[in-house]
Amino acid sequence: MRFSGRGGDVNQERVIVYVDGFNLYYGAVRGTAFKWLNLGALCLRIMRPSDNLVAIKYYTALISARPHDPEAPVRQQMYLRALKTIPILSIYYGHFLSHIVRMPLATSVTSGNVEYVEVLKTEEEGSDVNLASHLLRDAYTGGFNLAVVVSNDSDLAEPIRIVREELGRRVGILNPQRNPSRVLQRNADFFKKIRAHALRESQFPRTLHDAHGTFHKPLAW
Repeated sequence: MRFSGRGGDVNQERVIVYVDGFNLYYGAVRGTAFKWLNLGALCLRIMRPSDNLVAIKYYTALISARPHDPEAPVRQQMYLRALKTIPILSIYYGHFLSHIVRMPLATSVTSGNVEYVEVLKTEEEGSDVNLASHLLRDAYTGGFNLAVVVSNDSDLAEPIRIVREELGRRVGILNPQRNPSRVLQRNADFFKKIRAHALRESQFPRTLHDAHGTFHKPLAW
C-alpha cells in the first residue's frame, strides 16, 4: 500500500479510512503504552500492499481539563499535532455536552430503598454523525472503492448498509473494541480486530517535526 492524493492505477482499490477517535481510544489504546499511535502506519500495516490509500479522516472532540487530570488537553493537542504530520489525514471536530442528571445510587437500588443523586454527565456529540455524513458523501461522489471504518459503533450500521447495498461500494470494519458489534459484522464486507502487535508497531517516533518546530511525545505516555 502507498499514500496517494491522486487516483493511481485504475486497477487499485481507492481506500478512505474513517476513524472514530474516541471509540478507538477507549477500545484499544487507553491504559496501554500505544497512545502515540501513527494512524498512517497502522493503515499501511493492516491493509493490502496493492491498495491506494487516498485519505484518512479522523473524528474527535476537544477535551477540557479535569481536576484529576489537568494536563489531558495538552496531551490531546500534542497528539493532534502529531496526526497533522500525516499528509493525507484530516481532522473533523464534534463537541462535548455536559449536563446535570439525577441517577439512582447502585447500592440503594440493591437494598430496595432507592436514593437519587445529581451527577455531571458528559457526552461526546457529532463525531458519529460527521463520520456517517462524510462516508455517504464520499460514496456518492466516487471518492473510494473501499471504505474502512475504525469503530464499533452500531449506529453506523445503516449508513454502511446504504453505501454497500444502494451505492455498490465496499466497506470494511476495523474493530477497536473487545466485544464486536454483531450488527456491524452483518453489514460489512469484512470485519477485523485491531491487534496489540499492530498498535505496538505503528507508533510515531518520540520526537517529531512540523512547520512550527520540534515537539515530543507526552512524558505521561
